[in-house]
Amino acid sequence: MPAIIYLKKGREEALARFHPWIFSGAIASAEGAPREGEVVEVRSAAGDFLALGHCQPGSIAVRILAFEPCRIDAAFWFDALQRAFRVRQALRLAGNPHTTAYRLVHGEGDFLPGLVIDIYGAVAVMQAHSAGMFLARKEIAAALQEIYGAALPCIYDKSAATVPFKAGLEAQDEYILKNTAMPGETVIRENGHSFIVNWEAGQKTGFFLDQRDNRQLLAQYAKGRNVLNLFCYTGGFSVYALRGGAAAVHSVDSSSAAMDVTLRNVGLNSAAAAPHQAFTADAFEFLRRSDGHAYDLMVIDPPAFAKHAGALKNALQAYRRLNAAAFSKIAPGGVVFTFSCSQVVDKTAFRNAIFSAAAISKRRVRILHQLTQPADHPVNIYHPEGEYLKGLVLLVE
Repeated sequence: MPAIIYLKKGREEALARFHPWIFSGAIASAEGAPREGEVVEVRSAAGDFLALGHCQPGSIAVRILAFEPCRIDAAFWFDALQRAFRVRQALRLAGNPHTTAYRLVHGEGDFLPGLVIDIYGAVAVMQAHSAGMFLARKEIAAALQEIYGAALPCIYDKSAATVPFKAGLEAQDEYILKNTAMPGETVIRENGHSFIVNWEAGQKTGFFLDQRDNRQLLAQYAKGRNVLNLFCYTGGFSVYALRGGAAAVHSVDSSSAAMDVTLRNVGLNSAAAAPHQAFTADAFEFLRRSDGHAYDLMVIDPPAFAKHAGALKNALQAYRRLNAAAFSKIAPGGVVFTFSCSQVVDKTAFRNAIFSAAAISKRRVRILHQLTQPADHPVNIYHPEGEYLKGLVLLVE
């Protein structure tokens, strides 16, 4: 029998609306001394069953796995992953030879809070963001292998950097299943383009799959333009711009390792004849020193400036400063793709920061597109916090 968590009177309303989190302040008491990462049963103050979930110390005390009584066992994990897989089949991602990389599980968006699984061809990379998902990783891997069979010879758990600090777990990245002939990187296809993914050493799970649709849109604007790709990481937007007919592309990132992969990715897609230059530099400083009006298409895709609410003010200032500099530099009639991937920066706050940047630059700026994450990064309608990626495409006169 699982341990039982009792909520304070009247605090079951969020669960009645299927929100997948229980905050510590809503808990009245516990029965059975639940251990960290353990599955617990959640009941109302009156003792009525409400949900099952993984418990954990901290602000988010329980992440909900089910709103009805059930067993959290091998069959549960198989059914949950099978549902996620069928969604990716419906999106024409699973089994698509032109796009061989996609997100299979997106945490709360796939009703599995605390779990991310990305598919890179024949490799699955898992990341647990909760102690409960980390403890269940072997069962999850077994369900993955049952669904994919021989098509998935490698499963890699990359949770060392994402399991919460308080978990006290000896987490280390590990191969749960590996074809020993496979190196730590592979080449994936995305909308017909080729990209190197190093799932061992790369950021996150190895590649930023959430910009797939936005990269495709950029290609439609690239023809004949001089493109600046700031915070380029491994050059995703740069490759799309080159293949879209850009006149020239400059890629900028502070990481020399990322820049090395950018150059390899440009080489993989060598059908692009336009000149490409790579600069290992701070994006703010590069933009400050760049020639005025040298670019008429810019991509601003920084890492998360705010990873917690306490950093929100400084993050918004950084977005204002960075975009104001871009607006002041871009040629008249230029287009800016600008993004925030910080979950604590909501759409309204981000848009207000961009509004302030436009006012500082004294340029005429119009919104052409409002962008978000792709369909394989779904947002649970009961968990709007899952809409973390915000983007604007702006025409600057």
